[in-house]
Amino acid sequence: MRPFMRRFVHFLLLVCGLCLPLRLSAEDVQAADAVVVDSTLQVSLLTCSPGFASYELYGHTALRVQSTQNNYDVVFNYGVFDFAQDHFVWRFVLGECDYRCAVSEYYVFEHEYRMRGSSVTEQVLNLLPVEAAELTSALFSNCQPENSVYRYNIFRNNCTTKARDMIEAYVRGVIRYPARAPRYTFRQLLHQFTAASPWDEVGNDLLLGADVDTLLCERDEMFAPIYMMWYADSAMIDRGVWGCTPLVRERRMALEANAVQQQEAMAAEPTFFLTPAQLFWGLLCVALLLGCWEVRRRRAVWGVDAVLLTLQGVAGILIVFMSLFSEHPAVDTNWQAWLLNPLPLFFVIPVVRADIRGERCVYHAAAAAVLVAFLLLSFVIPQHFSSITMPLALLLLSRALVHLCIYRLSR
Repeated sequence: MRPFMRRFVHFLLLVCGLCLPLRLSAEDVQAADAVVVDSTLQVSLLTCSPGFASYELYGHTALRVQSTQNNYDVVFNYGVFDFAQDHFVWRFVLGECDYRCAVSEYYVFEHEYRMRGSSVTEQVLNLLPVEAAELTSALFSNCQPENSVYRYNIFRNNCTTKARDMIEAYVRGVIRYPARAPRYTFRQLLHQFTAASPWDEVGNDLLLGADVDTLLCERDEMFAPIYMMWYADSAMIDRGVWGCTPLVRERRMALEANAVQQQEAMAAEPTFFLTPAQLFWGLLCVALLLGCWEVRRRRAVWGVDAVLLTLQGVAGILIVFMSLFSEHPAVDTNWQAWLLNPLPLFFVIPVVRADIRGERCVYHAAAAAVLVAFLLLSFVIPQHFSSITMPLALLLLSRALVHLCIYRLSR
């Protein structure tokens, strides 16, 4: 009997092991009894089209929760910030900018985007009643003052990734996102949204280094609201033995775009008649003409050198400071620090003194060597440079060569 009993016990253990996933899944469903379940509760992912202010260029994501039973329709927004915060600009430069989650009535949220003419796309999530109840409870909890603040990161922790992470945390299963091709880098994705705002694009490109020029996986692309919307459209919830269901049950336009409002919003934003590339290529042409005139008279205009070295050094302070001290992603691998750094500030007085006296200054030979090396190596440096980097480098090189020519002709 002993061998028989041993086999029987092994058989029971095997059956229990096979049934364990079913038991756990059943417990997940039965857990609804422990949560106040509202059968009319509906959670939606809202995606707002881009606006024209710098902080609106990439669009926006929020979560909408509606309940007929409890008669409310609210929006949870992880993109709330306040320019009036103490030291807001300084904290933003340091990458220590805090955003918070806030809840508002849906009609208030919709009115804001209606006024700027943006569209709002709503994707109703295919959640179980218990999932919707638990997610809603967590969202209300996140809006409490003690829980609402979080450290913002444009690529890893923003309004879109927070909404995605909350959905994933309360879905009883695993969300499978589709694979997508072609693949992009962070910089290429940013360029898609800043194409109509070249000054914002140049600002990004000057501050962001080589780390944003590597290809992304699908999950990384979800920092952008529109990409999150596209991925959600085809995502599936894998519930194990209970099968797979689409993440999105229904997609609809909650608010249509308004071209007239968009034009008014665009007109309200300050603009400059030249793009950064046009401005800097134009400055290069002016510098070349000025250089020819200086070589002919064998005397450099010291005021031009003073202004140029000062601006180069001040821009360099910002880039080097952010590279060393800022928590912003990808600012510490910026090869443009080779071109824009604080060193020229130490040579403003020696260069101006040499220009006034008609003497030679060693700075120009050193600057020419560094700039030539940068231009030659720029083709192999693994970083996409801003549209002003090449004309700026050529402009600075032209100033150094003008001085070297003047020294040679003055011998």
